[in-house]
Amino acid sequence: MYELERTQSVASERAVIVGVILPEQRFNAEPLEEIIGLAETSGAKVIATLMQRREKPDNSTYLGSGKVHELQLLADSNEADVILFDNDLTPGQIRNLEKATGVKVLDRTELILDIFATHAQTHESRLSVELAQLEYSLPRLKRMWTHLSRLKMGIGMRGPGEKQLEVDRRLVEKRIQDLRNDLRAIEKRKERQVSGRRSHMMVSLVGYTNAGKSTLMNRLTDANVKAEDKLFATLDTRTRRWQLPHWGPVLLSDTVGFIRNLPHHLIASFKATLEEAHQADLLLHVADASNPVARDQISAVYSVLGDLGIEAKDTLLILNKIDAPGSRHLVEGLLNRYPKALPVSAHSGEGLGAFEVAVSDALSRTFRNVDVEMGVENGRLMAYLAAHGEVLSKQYHENRVTIHCRLPEKYLGRITDDDVVIRPREGTRGAADTDQGDGSMLEEDVA
Repeated sequence: MYELERTQSVASERAVIVGVILPEQRFNAEPLEEIIGLAETSGAKVIATLMQRREKPDNSTYLGSGKVHELQLLADSNEADVILFDNDLTPGQIRNLEKATGVKVLDRTELILDIFATHAQTHESRLSVELAQLEYSLPRLKRMWTHLSRLKMGIGMRGPGEKQLEVDRRLVEKRIQDLRNDLRAIEKRKERQVSGRRSHMMVSLVGYTNAGKSTLMNRLTDANVKAEDKLFATLDTRTRRWQLPHWGPVLLSDTVGFIRNLPHHLIASFKATLEEAHQADLLLHVADASNPVARDQISAVYSVLGDLGIEAKDTLLILNKIDAPGSRHLVEGLLNRYPKALPVSAHSGEGLGAFEVAVSDALSRTFRNVDVEMGVENGRLMAYLAAHGEVLSKQYHENRVTIHCRLPEKYLGRITDDDVVIRPREGTRGAADTDQGDGSMLEEDVA
């Protein structure tokens, strides 16, 4: 069977960075900054850059013919091992560029997939990366067969890599189907695991890569999650118990970071990994407020949330890294654009008090303060209320019992017993509030 071979570390390759800026693209900072960061994350040594502004890409080489010649001279004079494009190229364009320059050419998607292959640690994320790589490679097999035989291994060759020389389209398609089946089984298991945690409210950190999500999680939960100043340092979801002040324990999850133009098949492959975000009661969208292109990154994250079908979830925007040098005017501009955003520093702890209060208030919005009247023999519903909400008191009258509780609205809607009566109470409060009842009946207080 076709197996995914992975290389944990490779020798640094000398890379030329190329970017073609099209009219619809807007940049508030250095246009090639992000692709340079991606290249460095992958282990490459950036030795030169080349940029061109065009009305539309050239059909055969993406760049204009003059720029292709300039690229060839630039690669030769710097003894480049790889050319990395900040654009998505067709197989034909890659083949023509490699023929013109004599150097391996990778586009933006292939570079991102390579980084994911390097950083994936769990069985689940490795399967996800392999599926995404194979789906990307399938229409490019002819190009890969011709160039892999003459170009040395390195960035972009991890994952399926060299073994693609030995497989044909039928075997690759069979492997893709096997991976999809494996991931569907993992997804179902993950759904059961996440559903089993429903005794606590769930909060999920989402955001652009390197926005500081893992650092914030470490600050809030002492999780000791790996946090590095690198793109895509986190690929595997981690969930920890967070003792939220003025509320109580909640489950906090850290997820894979998003990025501009994140490949759609990569999003689909990581569906199981992002199950915590799907099931979360609240999303915390962490943005790097010290980045000049933070607004573009925020928009990119909302676009990915839309692709995942969770853009309508209750979300708080968190402006992180407010203590970074020179970030003050950037933070002020973002707060003018997003007045309800919460400025914090995960590194120093600044602003976390107001942040925790805001999270408590947001979670409280999902609770309903109700009296649930039922027969005293309905032990199943009593257990359900205790498992998914906060029972404050019980009032007994003959063969009926009225339970005063606070329950998330989604669980309240699942009560369908015909003999049950649900009456709203005034006010909707979080789990840390207390209520002594109105004293109109003999009550059994619940500890």
